[in-house]
Amino acid sequence: MELWIPITIFAAFCQNLRSALQRRLADTLSPEAASYVRFCFALPFVALGAVALAGWGGGALPLANRACLAFAAVASLFQVLATVALIHSFRLRNFAVGTAYSKTETVQTAAFGFVVAGEGISALAGAGIAASLAGVLLLSAPGRLREMLGPGAWFGIAAGAGFAISAVCFREASLALPSGGFLARATVTLLVAACMQTAGMGVWLALRQPSALKQVVCAWRTAIWVGLAGAAASAAWFSAMTLERAAYVRALGQIELLFAFAAAAFFLRERVRRREVVGAALVALGLILLVAQ
Repeated sequence: MELWIPITIFAAFCQNLRSALQRRLADTLSPEAASYVRFCFALPFVALGAVALAGWGGGALPLANRACLAFAAVASLFQVLATVALIHSFRLRNFAVGTAYSKTETVQTAAFGFVVAGEGISALAGAGIAASLAGVLLLSAPGRLREMLGPGAWFGIAAGAGFAISAVCFREASLALPSGGFLARATVTLLVAACMQTAGMGVWLALRQPSALKQVVCAWRTAIWVGLAGAAASAAWFSAMTLERAAYVRALGQIELLFAFAAAAFFLRERVRRREVVGAALVALGLILLVAQ
């Protein structure tokens, strides 16, 4: 098994945990404040990880060059915008719709990867991405057409586009570093991004929503766990995308939906609809095609 596969599965698990915690914060914080929690509380854990890696590895981490900084800046901006858009979809009470459409990220990542980096995908991988996307829509989306075309859908699509652009640019930022193994490159890129996002969004909130910063501090009991889970997820995503194309990594990351489906069906004994069974089967088929390519 290639190393990027188990790393991606771990990233999906941590992301699912972070999202669950972040949804709780979205009930009491503004979308921008809830998004900021993800970045500012992750920064200390990312910094500690970088120090530990430098000490454990016995050498200095690579220094970020201009290309890395430029790609990281673009990726950081679009990741923030995508996070805010996704939380807006949650607040519209269209969680299922927003989640479903944000998963169009996989197709959009393949498109942006081709435009930005000239990265193509194999026919088998393309079929796997298409099958898993169809499965995700069946699993996540409600059946009423009005909800599927409402504001939550547009915020979800916007979130998917933002996450797609950020995934491709983060990979390019990591690959632009002059030296280091995949873990060192991923750590430096993540540290640069976390610093940019914490500083940039912190200044924006201070100017536009000063009360939000106080709310973020008051929510520290939950926020610290969001930061830990987010740092672990980001470190794993960055590592996997340093090893493999972003489109493949983000597509395999949809395995988190299979985890949720299995838990609901077998442990919580919830009613499973035929559409959901077909959706889970399509996701599984897509991931098999992707890994087998």
